[in-house]
This record gives sequence, structure tokens and C-alpha cells, in this order.
Amino acid sequence: MTEVRPTAEASASLWERDEEVAALVKAVDTLCADRSSSGTLLVVRGEAGLGKTALLAETRRIAEQRGCVVWSARGGETLRSVPFNVVRQLLQPALVSMLPEEAREYLGDWYDIAGPALGIAEPGERHADPQGVCDGLVAAVRRLARREWPLVLLIDDAHWADQETLRWLAAFAERLDDLSVLVVVARRPGDVTPAGARHLDAVAAAAGRPVATLSALTPDGTAGLTRATLGEHADAPFCREVWAVTAGNPYDTVELLAKVRDSGLEPVEARAGELRALNRSARGGGLVDRLEELGIDATRFAWAAAILGTGITVDLVARLLTMSRDDALRCAALLRTARILTSPDPATGQVADGDLEFVHPLIATAVYNSIPDALRRAMHGIAAQVVTDSGRGVAAASRHLLEVHPDDDEELVEQLREAAREHLAVGAPEAARRCLERALEEPPRPDVHARVLYELGCATLLTEPVRTIGHLRTALGMSGLDGEDRVDAVVRLSQALVHNDQLEEAVRTVEAEAARLEPGPARMRLEAVHIMWEGIHAGESIAPGRSERLADLARSCTGRDNSERALLILRGFDALMHGENAEEVVELCDRVLVNGRLAPGFGWTGSEWGIELLLMLANAYAFTDRLDRAESLYNEAVRVYEGAGWHGGHLALAHAYVGVGHRRRGRLREAETSLREALPLAERVGRGLPLYWTVTCNLVDTLLARGHVDEAWEVAERYGFAPPYPSTIVLPDPRAVRGRLLLAVGRTKDGINELEAAEKAADARGHHNPVLVPWATDLARALATEDPDRAARLAVDVRRQAERFGTDTAIGEALRCAAALETGQRAVRLAGQAVAYLEASPCQYEHAAARVEYGIASRSISELGRGLALARSCGADGLVKRARGALEELRR
Repeated sequence: MTEVRPTAEASASLWERDEEVAALVKAVDTLCADRSSSGTLLVVRGEAGLGKTALLAETRRIAEQRGCVVWSARGGETLRSVPFNVVRQLLQPALVSMLPEEAREYLGDWYDIAGPALGIAEPGERHADPQGVCDGLVAAVRRLARREWPLVLLIDDAHWADQETLRWLAAFAERLDDLSVLVVVARRPGDVTPAGARHLDAVAAAAGRPVATLSALTPDGTAGLTRATLGEHADAPFCREVWAVTAGNPYDTVELLAKVRDSGLEPVEARAGELRALNRSARGGGLVDRLEELGIDATRFAWAAAILGTGITVDLVARLLTMSRDDALRCAALLRTARILTSPDPATGQVADGDLEFVHPLIATAVYNSIPDALRRAMHGIAAQVVTDSGRGVAAASRHLLEVHPDDDEELVEQLREAAREHLAVGAPEAARRCLERALEEPPRPDVHARVLYELGCATLLTEPVRTIGHLRTALGMSGLDGEDRVDAVVRLSQALVHNDQLEEAVRTVEAEAARLEPGPARMRLEAVHIMWEGIHAGESIAPGRSERLADLARSCTGRDNSERALLILRGFDALMHGENAEEVVELCDRVLVNGRLAPGFGWTGSEWGIELLLMLANAYAFTDRLDRAESLYNEAVRVYEGAGWHGGHLALAHAYVGVGHRRRGRLREAETSLREALPLAERVGRGLPLYWTVTCNLVDTLLARGHVDEAWEVAERYGFAPPYPSTIVLPDPRAVRGRLLLAVGRTKDGINELEAAEKAADARGHHNPVLVPWATDLARALATEDPDRAARLAVDVRRQAERFGTDTAIGEALRCAAALETGQRAVRLAGQAVAYLEASPCQYEHAAARVEYGIASRSISELGRGLALARSCGADGLVKRARGALEELRR
């Protein structure tokens, strides 16, 4: 095969890059050799002008020569505010070649999630979840990569990529092990936002190999390039001065040598002193002077091109400048000749005839920065109008609107609000935030100001609860936010406070607002939210008469509307926590459902009530032994969130509670799998938050049930499952679970102290349900030898509470505890009673444990065998080991 050589200009830019080119050749050859090979990620880092773009161009040449499909994209300094800009560029070749029906079929369930971000599908009515969109983009690119093998992805100037693309790139980079694709990313070491730096650092870490850091040309390399360009007669002092003037920067060197050649300057020592003046004209102030020499029209054309940044066409520039097409064509020709603008290489992507781009980003930056500030802002305003008039929409124009000088423009405020809504619909809350913050600078009219703040708070609710709190508090302190919107703002503010672990403040906020309202649906909604936050507060104080007040409110509720349904759920959950009769709890919950399903407007993605209330409903069923209903709700939540593309905290909670359902059933392997799947999602949302505690607590509890004590301890240590505990209620009680963990690892005194702390906290809250707050059974067992009288009293209290609650699981567990404290026939009788209750319970792990304990107490091989079989089916390895040991002892 004949090797196609790079052009002379490309070869000049690749001078002294043999090592980097060799690495690229090896990566391409590895990709082409085996379709089953793992993906390769190469990161090239270097300052401006050191040849990053030239290396990517060489990668394209090599890859295409070997038959690869190559997609490329490039960040832009003035385009960083355009969400999904770079990833859209990257996928353009594939998307353009597909019919809409093909794209929908190929992307499957991800089409409606990732399609709007890619511009190939209309967004839905709801705000898209950013994490779901990111995951959808990862899935979309993976599917396309499998179709297009061997595929090479090139991303240039990644330091200028938009945040949404960088987030996708970091996630995609972590999933290349099973995908045969080559990804090459080029970036500068600086010139990046803190968030962008974190994503790019994650990309570099995922590469699994050192970043290729480009260095300047050596003096010898510069001399070789000079002689290759100007001729062998270029003398050594002249070559040395070229290196000194350019500091070995390849781009500056190539540009300087081009000027030397064009000017006819003799490359000898006597003329070397003229190099500095020539070099100054190539960039910075010298470039601006050179641009002005081309005339005012050409200068204005270059300015307009810099304002547009991308998609530069003669016609678009002419419209922006109100310049005739003939004059625009003349200016474009002048700027091409001056090596300021050029026509893009069609091989780099699909472009329209007549498209233009700057020869180098350094030139684009210099031209943009040379525009007088007031004129630059005005030109952005005109550009926004041109983009909007071209049919690309206000979201596409928003990057220009952001740069317009504030001037009390009502229309601009409305355009920015509309752009924010469009950004939210495609999963770009950061872009929406920028638009709304800019709208506030205009500023809005007094009657609109509060609504803009409210919209800003809604935009940041999922990503930045602290900012949300500030925005919504300010909005509520202003006029202009009334009726349902004001109530909704209060509810959202309380949600943000809860997510920020400020539960007490959330309770006070809702209570104060409810007190301002007359009786009616709005007040009832706030009262329900107030009671909900009080109900999940894990503090040591509780509002006097709260449960009685809630019972009174719920007594007359039939479930005729969602406010009543909310109160019924809250009353049922409160009764559950206090250990009231389980049948009454279930009756309250059943009144919430409509034909066994959630009522309209009461769904998992609804904004009126939030996930917390529905999880209270599902948990009330789970811990009253109605696991069929609980698991139906948990699984529905997962399906709804995945279908809607919600891959953040909501989905993590749903997966966690699917794990809780498995744990209650005794499917311990499945429980561990679901909880481990939820753990990285919970970490993404943030350590120390209620969601995180729910996942870690249930994972530790499940590992202890499996008998994997060392793993449970490792999880606790690694993920911070230790005091201080969260301000919200976590099920089961984390103090009780940690106490059991400490006992399991042999730290008996610490375990007893932790369980006694759980006792104190439960008593303060009136939480006497032994299933949810299971401290007493573990404490009784721990004290059996040291303080048998206290242990016996605890066992009696647990049995009394269990019989009051009335589920088979609660009574069976209380009997197991009582049996563990007895000996002889009394122990056998109590253990047998425990088996009878737990056999009727849906909780098979507890049933298995009771069988094994009964077999040991009664010395029954058959009971131990049944217990062993149950323990195996549950995945309770520790219980299996205990049963086997007891069987071996009996058979001796």
C-alpha cells in the first residue's frame, strides 16, 4: 500500500514530533487490527501554537489512509456557553446520514433523552435531567461507534469545549474498555474553568497512560525547519535568531518563515535583525495593525467573523454588517490572502460552500479582543437578531445575548427567559442559569424580577441547592410572585433546604408561609409539606401534639384530591414510625391509591410533591409486610426515572429502595447488587446527604445479613458510615445498624454505646417500631451475659411493641430475641413460635435465621437442613456456615 504523505505545510507543523506521531500510528494500527480490542484514549497537551491541531490532522490522515471512519470536533473560545456544541459537531457526520426514523430505531430508548441535546429530536415538556442526558449521549456514541468500526474521534481545543460536552467526554472516557474506538483529545494546560478542569483531569486519568505534553522546537529543529522552508543557504545565525524570536513555537515559526519567504528577505545574519518586526506583525498588536492596513471594510468583516465564531459565511457576515455581497466577497478574499481567514478543509466535516474559519485560534482571539468593547457588545446584539431571524431559535442566539450591554430591555429579558427554558428542556441547566443571571443584570421590570429569580431557582434545584436557596428566598421577599407560583416556590425552597441538610430551616419556612394563607388547597398543600419535613426529621425534638394534629387532619380525608392523599400518606408513615397497628397503616395507604395505582398528578416525576412522599407510601407497605405493593412502587419509580432520563439522585434513591425491597424479601444477593448500583449515583449527588446515607446504611445492613462482616466494615470505613448522622430519618435506623456492625467486628462496648444512643434518639421521637428501629433486639443479645436482667426487660418491651404493631415479621423477630436469652425447653418453645410467625412472613432471611436457631436449640437435623436450604436461597453465607457447623456437630 502506498503511504499518502502529509502536505508540506503539515510536515512543517509536525517538525520534531516523530515520537508523538509514532504513538498515534500505533494506536490506529491497534484499532484496525482487532474489532474486539479495548478502546484507546490519547491526550495531547500543549500551549497555543505547539502543534496540537497538526497532530490531530495527521491522525486523521493516517486513520483515513487505513480505512477508518473519522469524526472530529473543536472547541471555540467564544462558544463555551453553547451547550452540547462540541459533541454535536462530533456526531454530525453520523446524524446527517440518518433519517429521523433510522436515528430513533438505532438509539432506541435513548432517542428521546439524548436526541434533543443532539438537535435531532424535539424536547419534551419536562426539564431534562442533566445526568440522564449525559448517560444517553454516552450510550448513543457507543452504539454509533459499534456501527462505524474502525472509528476515530478527534477533539481539538478541548479546553474551550462546553461543560455539557466535557461532562459527556469524562463519562465516555471511563467506558472504553469494551469499545473498540480511538479517541484523541488535544488541549492547552490552562485557559479552562474549574469545572472544565475537573472533567479534563478525569479524561486524562481514564487514559491510563501519560499525557503527551508538547514542547517547543529545539534550536537545531528550528534550523532544520528554516532551511527546509527557505533553502539550505539559510545561515546558522539567521536560524538561531528565528528560534530566539519565536521561542521555538512551531506555529509562530511557520508563520514567520512564510513572511520571510513572501517578503524576499535573504536568510543571512545581516538580515536577521528584521525578523522581530516581521514576527510582531503576525500576532497580537502587529496582527491588528496588519488587519487595519487591509481597510475598514476588511477589518469590520474580520470583526464580524470573530463575533460569529462558527458557521461563518459571506452571506451571514454581510447581513450582520449590512454590507453588499460583492463587498463581502472582496473582504473575504483579502483576508484569505493575508492568512487571517481560510476555507475549512472539507475532510474535517460537512460544511456549506463558502464557509470560512480563522487560520488559527490565536488569530481569532487577537481579532476578537481588538474590537472596541461597546462595539463588540452591539455587534453581539445584531448577531443575536441575525441568528434568530435565520430560524435557529433563541437558544442558539443566547450566547450573543449574554454579551449585550445591560440596558433595561424588556424584550431581551423575555428572550433570555425563553432561551433558559429551551436549555432546560435539553438538559443544560448551566446554560439556563447563565441566561437567567444575565436577565437579572438587565434588569427585569419590578413585576417580573421575582419570577426570573423563581425560574433561576428552579433551574439550579437539581444541581446547586445552595444557589437555589438564595434565589428563591430573594424571590419570595419581592412582589410579583403570587398564588400557586408562590406556594410552589416555597415548596421548592424547602426541598432545596432539605437536600442541603437544612431540614429544620425547611420546616420553619413552610410553617411560616402556611400561617399567612387562608384555609384552602394551597394552605393544605403547605401543611402537608410541613408535616412531611417534620416527619422525616431525625432530631431529638418533635413539635408537641404533631401526631395528634396529623391524625385529626387525616381522619376526615377520603383521598378525593392529592392534598388529602398527601395527608393520608403522612398519617400512615407517622403511624408506622410510632409502631401503631399495621392494619391501620395499610388502610390509610390504600385510601391513597386509585384502583391500586398512583393517582393522576401524583407520579414519580411530578413537581408538586416530590419523591419523598411517594417513598413514604412505598416504605409504609414494605415495613408492614405488604411487599408486593412496595416492590411494585419501587420498580415503577426505576422505570419512570430511567424512561424520563432522570439519572441523578431520584434514580439512585429508587435503586436503593429496590434494594430495600430485595432485602426485606430475603433476596440478599439481589439487594446487594441494587445497592451497589445506587452507590456511585449517590456519590455523584454528594456524600453526607440523606440519599447517600440511605444507600450506605442499607448496603451495610445487607452485607451483615449475608455474613460478609469484613466487607460491611470496609464499606462503612470507605463511605463514612459513622457519626455524625444526617438530620433526616433513614430506614432502617443507621445508629442501630452501626451498633450491630460494631458488635459483629468484636467492638462490643462501642456497639452497646451506639445501640444505647439509638435507644435515646428513638425514645425522644416516639419511634417504637422494632422493625424500623431494631436497636433493642441487638442490645438485648449483647447484654445477655453482662446484664441479663436488663436484657430480659428489653426482650419483653420488644415483644410488647411487636404485638402492638402486629406483623408476623415483627412478632417473629421479637420471639427470636426472647429465645436467644433462654435455655432448655423454654428456648426451644420460643424458637418454634418464632418459626411459626416468620414462616408466614414474606421476609425469608429472618425465616431462615429462625429455622437455623430452632434447629440448634432443638438439636433437630431436619430443621437445620430446612434452615440451611433457606439460607442458601437467600444468599446468607454466614447463616449457611453456621447451619453447616451445627449439622456437622449433630452428626458426629
